Amino acid sequence: MKTSNVELENELFKSVYEKTPDYIKNLDLMDFSQKGEFVFKLKKEHLYLYDEINNPEGLNLKEWFSGYAKEAKVSTAGIRGPQNILYPQDTRFPINLVGIVLATLAKALVAKEKYEGKQIVKVAGREVRYNSDLFLDAIARIQAAQGIRTLVPEGRKTIPIWLASFLAFKLDLLGGEYITSSHGISVKNATKDLNSQGSQYLPEESMEFVNKIQEIFDLTEKQGSYEIKISAQDNPLIDEKVLTNLDDGVDLYVEYLKSGVAKDFNLNLIKNFKNKIVIENVGGSAYRTLSRVLKKLEISEKFVWFNTEEDPFFHSIGKYDHTPKGEKAFYDFSVDATVLAKKPNGEKYFPVIETLHYDEKLTDYPKGTAVLITDPDHDRLTVCQTEDIKEISKLEKAGIDYIKLNDDTVLTVFSANQAFLMLMDFQTNRLKSQNLWNNHPRFMIKTTASALSWDEWAKNQGVKVVNVPVGFKEIANIMKKVELKLKNSPEKEVCVDDVFGNSINLGVNPRLIFGGEESGGMIMGCEDLIKSQHGRCAVAMREKSATEAIIVASSLVSKLNGEYLSDYLIKIFDENNIVGRFDTRVDIAYYNESEPDINKLKADKVAGEAKRTQNDLFYLTMAIAVKENKMTLNDVKSVLNDTFKDLNFDNLISIKFVGDGTYLEFSDKYIEIRPSGTDAKTKAYGGGSDKSVIEKFANVLGNYSGERTPMYRQFIDDEFYNSAKDIAMKYYLEFVDKDANNEPFVIPEYTF
Repeated sequence: MKTSNVELENELFKSVYEKTPDYIKNLDLMDFSQKGEFVFKLKKEHLYLYDEINNPEGLNLKEWFSGYAKEAKVSTAGIRGPQNILYPQDTRFPINLVGIVLATLAKALVAKEKYEGKQIVKVAGREVRYNSDLFLDAIARIQAAQGIRTLVPEGRKTIPIWLASFLAFKLDLLGGEYITSSHGISVKNATKDLNSQGSQYLPEESMEFVNKIQEIFDLTEKQGSYEIKISAQDNPLIDEKVLTNLDDGVDLYVEYLKSGVAKDFNLNLIKNFKNKIVIENVGGSAYRTLSRVLKKLEISEKFVWFNTEEDPFFHSIGKYDHTPKGEKAFYDFSVDATVLAKKPNGEKYFPVIETLHYDEKLTDYPKGTAVLITDPDHDRLTVCQTEDIKEISKLEKAGIDYIKLNDDTVLTVFSANQAFLMLMDFQTNRLKSQNLWNNHPRFMIKTTASALSWDEWAKNQGVKVVNVPVGFKEIANIMKKVELKLKNSPEKEVCVDDVFGNSINLGVNPRLIFGGEESGGMIMGCEDLIKSQHGRCAVAMREKSATEAIIVASSLVSKLNGEYLSDYLIKIFDENNIVGRFDTRVDIAYYNESEPDINKLKADKVAGEAKRTQNDLFYLTMAIAVKENKMTLNDVKSVLNDTFKDLNFDNLISIKFVGDGTYLEFSDKYIEIRPSGTDAKTKAYGGGSDKSVIEKFANVLGNYSGERTPMYRQFIDDEFYNSAKDIAMKYYLEFVDKDANNEPFVIPEYTF
């Protein structure tokens, strides 16, 4: 059994080992330690359930595929799930080696059909999770066996998701594969499929290769088996030279940064800053790339790093030996530093930040020290800062969360809603100070679940806002629509629809000032359109980047020069007359994702998904009913007031389906209830003028069972209830497809 020098990780290994049956431990389906080429024979028996006597070769791949295909239709950030970290061939888990092989082959076959006779080139990358190196090797070798050239870092080392995305666009590749589960728990993994724009696949793109897997299964059934070729490890189509010569693309990315957030007027602030800025490098994998970026920008000495070693257990961050209820079990809160939880006594706390041990690590740093926390694939950022304990009353009044470090110091923990408001405001002021702001009309793309304050700030600044469903691919989809209009009619005003159904006029030749979401991911555009090596143009990159966020945050901290970020945030609120200053997010998980017993995990997840769906449908059906004139807004108010007698819905202005959730707009707040697209979870978001009110609404609505009350049934019958999801999907696809940029990708003549 695998062992670690970390006791808690050993407990995880032991638990996984004990819960894995012998027939899984003894599986020998494909051995990627073989350096030469070999063949994996997919057998008909593999498709069906394991039975020691009647089907000892059973892998139950049909059941695996059913779950995989289901998630592909709705996934917001790659097809992800738990894996057996010790035995990656374990097909009982959603993410497994056989599944990775099948999905990679299917994507390769789809690409070859679309681009018959053309040289297909893709990029492949990974972060530091368990089995990521194995999955990367499998992807590269299967693509090579299909004649696809795959660019990988030297030694197939780690790179961030945004760099893989950037390279796909900048080098005009057909796309890429990236192995990550973002800030999710350690035992989770996923493949993020990147298209030729460097954007994550939309559901219809995922369904193309899902359908191809079905074809492979059909052939396997018919023929009894299906051979999958795996190339030699040193196949020349697995290309390390290109990225080595490009320093993994770092030089190109630094050039891009210098055209945007890393102009001299920002860099010089950092260079002249007297103190140090802390970068918390969760998982360790960001260090390899970000350290080179900072060095090339000549600002590396301004930063102090925590956790530079790569570790799939993420340095025990977010890990506990007990559940939130106090039960003895391994429990993982993920590495999302903004997650709030409650102790058994009801006290709120930050479980992830508690495991960062800042009460010890920050002891010798002066008050005002900024701490920038990034996740394993380096796309999200959490901004924190130490402050004097005397500032607590100010922080509480402003709705800024904090934790006590010692008797005279607290650590502020800004939500992404708060942090990104500061960054967009700061960057706007910097552009104005350089007389650049008025060169273009400005716009923002944000998810509906993000801060109300962003919309208010934008209105005050003359910035147009396009609201989209959750998921960065949705933000990228709007970018592409804008770019198509800029290309075809550069002299005309650019108009796009948001997910609320509004037509937004962005003006002539607009530029993106900010694209982002409340979960911690953001991007900022450039003054000049970004050009790929073969002439494609973009207003911004397609993936969120903690590097961009770190550059802007560091410039802001340097500009403040010892002043607190919290004071800057309050100043923004005051100067822009922002009413919706407060925000909240409640994550309701219906099971323990870290459960090592896969049968219990599956059963708990299925039960949890049913609860999630029931909660979702209660609100979704009413939103769809209003849209289809089956209910009035007053009817909805009556149902909600009847269901939630401790809440008041009299000032509800609208209820709308927003692509993946239900948005309730009030005169003084908003609440969005959204089912997770990847798990048995409900997410409840809120923003408004009173933090206690939005917290109460989000908690009550998010935790509601979804039970259909007698009054509800007066308006929503079973037929409409059962069809609401399909109707909603129709409306979502109409939003995605309107003015879509469906220009076909043309494979260029590569010079590398």
